[in-house]
Amino acid sequence: MARDVRLIRSPISVAGMVLTTISAVLFLVVFLADLFGLHTNPYIGIIFFLLLPALFIVGLAMIPIGASIERRRRAAGKSPSSVQWPRLDLNDPRQRGIAVIVFVLTMTNIVIVSLASYRGVEYMETSQFCGQVCHTVMEPEYVAHREGPHSRVVCVECHVGSGAQSFVYYKLNGVRQLAHLVSGNYPRPIPSPVFNLRPARNTCEMCHSPETFHGDKVDIVPEFASDEKNTSNSTRLVMHVGGGLPEFGLGAGIHWHNNSQIEIDFVATDAKRQEIPYVRLKDKDGQIHEFRTPTVTDAQVANGERRRMDCIDCHNRPTHAFFATPERAVDAAIARGAIAAELPFARRQAVEALKAEYADRTAAERGIGDRLRAFYSANAGATASSQKADVDQLVTTTQFLYARSVFPAMKVSWGAHADNLGHTDAPGCFRCHDDQHKTADGRVIKQDCDLCHEIQ
Repeated sequence: MARDVRLIRSPISVAGMVLTTISAVLFLVVFLADLFGLHTNPYIGIIFFLLLPALFIVGLAMIPIGASIERRRRAAGKSPSSVQWPRLDLNDPRQRGIAVIVFVLTMTNIVIVSLASYRGVEYMETSQFCGQVCHTVMEPEYVAHREGPHSRVVCVECHVGSGAQSFVYYKLNGVRQLAHLVSGNYPRPIPSPVFNLRPARNTCEMCHSPETFHGDKVDIVPEFASDEKNTSNSTRLVMHVGGGLPEFGLGAGIHWHNNSQIEIDFVATDAKRQEIPYVRLKDKDGQIHEFRTPTVTDAQVANGERRRMDCIDCHNRPTHAFFATPERAVDAAIARGAIAAELPFARRQAVEALKAEYADRTAAERGIGDRLRAFYSANAGATASSQKADVDQLVTTTQFLYARSVFPAMKVSWGAHADNLGHTDAPGCFRCHDDQHKTADGRVIKQDCDLCHEIQ
């Protein structure tokens, strides 16, 4: 009689069938909720589009495992752990109907696994997955990306790319990062630059064409004094953006560095690429020019990181930019109207509030509000009804600037990451343009302001 008992009626197999059925039903419900935009929380996504499909597959695996265990029980002469089922006879209309139902359910399960796999992969390619699932680790980069000019470009467009090879490589790299996350063994802050970032020709240049003429661009650098009137000291720059090719009328300007008719290689001797003692230029005629600083040695050139210059070497924080100083952050806020320039000492008070030390994010929000309101409550003019809204806006904006720039858990604060676009808060252009890089025949990489801009 034991041979007549169906092996999948063992407790393990039955538990697997229950687990598979429950996960399938839950997945279908949440899939429909996601399809109609009824949830946006990233943690719901990781639970339902990664965990549930995994449980579904585990349940399927438990069915044959339970049957195998049951087979061994019988081979050892033990009594069956399941009840008898009738034999399947397709001549019996009832049993034939049951067989059809089982077949349909099996096909449905295949569809469910396919949908789950697709949605799981699709979900892992969203910015929410990259930035919010690993909340503490990636919070600074995610917040900067969300507030940056490329906020509508998803992370994988630059960090993964298309094709099976890229997908496999970066997902395996993601497994390594997940292990570091679980163990807590990750650097604070996340170091930059990213050494395995895809080349600019496969990222930036998919939208921005280096061959296109750009001409000059007017750039206003906002600066305000810390006096009562928040006096504007803004600088107007005419930036020689340049670019393009000579046949289009231009082959100069800042984007000359990315001209397709030349090649620029450099060697960096530090991990942050801030020290560049060697530059190699291959000009449009094919001639090679090697520029060296006076103290660099052949060993340093040989052992340093050699790299072909591209967009990221200057635009190194294109969408993960942080303010270098509280002064920069407040000046930008006043310039865009987020802080009222008419509010007395607004610039000074906001900067001092941002520079103060706070235990954590909650303490900072409370401390900034208390500090600013205490100052203006002592000033009868500032507490007038006409300025109350300006004080409230000052508090809100200053709290936002702190939350946008300071992340204590990741040790990210003002100036944590050098921005090479310019030369005010980091060496930037002056890493090469310092009048120190020279060729053997006396050619120099000049530190001439007019090469890049005019101050007006």
